[in-house]
Amino acid sequence: MKALLRWALLIVCAGVALQLFFIARIVLMIAVDPQSTAFQRSEAWRLATTKELRWRAQWVDYERLPDNLKRAIIASEDGSFVNHDGVDWEALEKAWQKNARAQAQATRRAPSARAPAKAPKVVGGSTITQQLAKNLFLSGERTLLRKGQEFILTFALETVLSKRRILEIYLNSVEWGEGVFGAEAAAQHYFRKPAARLSAYEAARLAVMLPRPKYFERVAQSGYLASRAATIVARMGDAELP
Repeated sequence: MKALLRWALLIVCAGVALQLFFIARIVLMIAVDPQSTAFQRSEAWRLATTKELRWRAQWVDYERLPDNLKRAIIASEDGSFVNHDGVDWEALEKAWQKNARAQAQATRRAPSARAPAKAPKVVGGSTITQQLAKNLFLSGERTLLRKGQEFILTFALETVLSKRRILEIYLNSVEWGEGVFGAEAAAQHYFRKPAARLSAYEAARLAVMLPRPKYFERVAQSGYLASRAATIVARMGDAELP
């Protein structure tokens, strides 16, 4: 029994130490730009071991990032970014409901009990802060434990950093294609120009790519990409910047 209690205490202490480590790194980000994220490092390893490593990334300070892109990202990814506490509970509830309906439909369409239903496409509902928390520190696995850690990191980011700083780090670290990270690299890769010169429509196209950047990199002429970008352009005027 004592041994079991010791192991339990060790696990608790390890968990607390890990949270303190994460918080220390977040506090450091108040003044120091992160050199890489956990997701970027995993992608660099994957590319280095499977194919030629092509890497594009260049940090651009918040003031030099175009308002067009900031508004497009908020309009496309997280319309209430400046107002929520890191989690958009209403959007999260809608995502759960949509996923539940999709799962129920997939189950009904299964041809037989022996043939499992094809897993439906899962809708996220994650905010910009949640996406940043995941990219900075976590793996890509989808488990309740990882999701719980994501919530803790999200609230830590919102407590320690300003919305402006969160958006700055997000725009400089998010993936926009195979080995393409950050707004500057994306603007150069897709439009052969610096991010500061992106038009409203170009910024909207980049914003629409974010949920599936590698896919849209391969199908740049997608009709959905063009039509969705036009929708985002129309919404950009209502996007509130931090």
